[in-house]
Amino acid sequence: MPAFQGFLPSFAQKKLSRIKVYMMNNWVLLGIAIVAEVVATSALKTSEGFTRLAPSVVVILGYAAAFYLLSLALRTIPVGIAYAIWAGLGIVLMAAVGWLAFGQKLDAWGMVGMALIVSGVFVLNVLSRTGAH
Repeated sequence: MPAFQGFLPSFAQKKLSRIKVYMMNNWVLLGIAIVAEVVATSALKTSEGFTRLAPSVVVILGYAAAFYLLSLALRTIPVGIAYAIWAGLGIVLMAAVGWLAFGQKLDAWGMVGMALIVSGVFVLNVLSRTGAH
């Protein structure tokens, strides 16, 4: 909460609260978009080159939902930040799905790489002043 908010008239405080909710909703949309992309990519593995109907439908709907939600999230989230989060968390989540669902294990260097990706996303979002958060 900005220090000056207590000095704002009530109508301005309500407007500021709505803006915060709107911006938070866009972060939620980005999170859902990432999950939709991970679901679609997982289904892509099981679609066997789009030869199986059900997984193929999940792929198409999942990617459509993911990109639509990403486009909505980009209303307030800078594209570079959103894409860094999208790519970083998508990679880590897909590695987890690959391990749990498909038995694709990571070695120690793979774990180090995942930690570096998560660290990079953290630095961009918490420590960097790259974009307007």
